[in-house]
Amino acid sequence: MNNIKKKIEEVVKKVKEDKDFAKEFKSNPIKAVEDLLGVDLPDDKINSIVEGVQAKLTLDNAGDLFSKAKGLFK
Repeated sequence: MNNIKKKIEEVVKKVKEDKDFAKEFKSNPIKAVEDLLGVDLPDDKINSIVEGVQAKLTLDNAGDLFSKAKGLFK
């Protein structure tokens, strides 16, 4: 499981740093992850990574919005 967590962090970092990869991930996340990792993983593993990346990105975006909104009330 720890290995999946590392892969999720790797993909999240790539999505945040590379706009072209972010577009690819948005349009076809399974292919984007497989291409980035250079392996063809079983569906359950790749889906776990994709879902983890999507959840992490959603949480990070929500945190950013909360921080910005919090700043409005100071």
